[in-house]
Amino acid sequence: MPTLGIIGSGNIGAAVARLAVAAGVPVVVSNSRGPESLAGLVAELGSLATAGTVGQAAEAGDLVVLSVPLTAHTAVPAAPLAGKTVLDTSNYYPFRDGRIAELDEGELTTSEFVHRHFGTARLVKAFNNILAHHIPQLARPSGAADRTALPVAGDHAEANAAAATLIDRLGFDTVDAGPLAQGWRFEPEAAAYTRLYLADPSTPDELMLQAPGRPVPAAELRLALQSARRVSVVDRVF
Repeated sequence: MPTLGIIGSGNIGAAVARLAVAAGVPVVVSNSRGPESLAGLVAELGSLATAGTVGQAAEAGDLVVLSVPLTAHTAVPAAPLAGKTVLDTSNYYPFRDGRIAELDEGELTTSEFVHRHFGTARLVKAFNNILAHHIPQLARPSGAADRTALPVAGDHAEANAAAATLIDRLGFDTVDAGPLAQGWRFEPEAAAYTRLYLADPSTPDELMLQAPGRPVPAAELRLALQSARRVSVVDRVF
């Protein structure tokens, strides 16, 4: 498989990078602090991993994972990502990001908002609805009976298929949730967001980052997506 570019070396970006190299996929990892800050992570990942600038990661392959805080996405140059399939892990958290009127009012979904900056990039919303520590916990080989499914949403069928192929190689089935406009179905507070994957869905928020996960088959994820009710951001509890 071609090299995977990863922009953002936080919890989600690092978790995806670990699964990628384990699956034999070369990665170029980047962050806003520069390649030198990634020496420890790259040493851990091994010979298939390289640290690069954001531009180098963007140019590394046809698929790029974008995993930066929502308000930081405009600092990522759009030109190197033109025409590429970009897996966007963004979520909108007003307590962290401040208030964004278009998102508060439901005029755009988070990934539609992000896509506006990247123009011709083929954005696919993915990996935003699962806690980072559940990514390695729940990854399984293709065909495993206890395989977990993750949703994807995007406006380009080809890009959605390419994202699904990568995610399959990393250890998950996928469910196509539709275009980016349907991305709200697995954003914060939706039935298909994070708690679906908890072994105990009643886990208090402050313990979620340590709580064990459980496999979620595609049929259960589809039901959660179909039964989703859109919640106004201003009504969410943060």
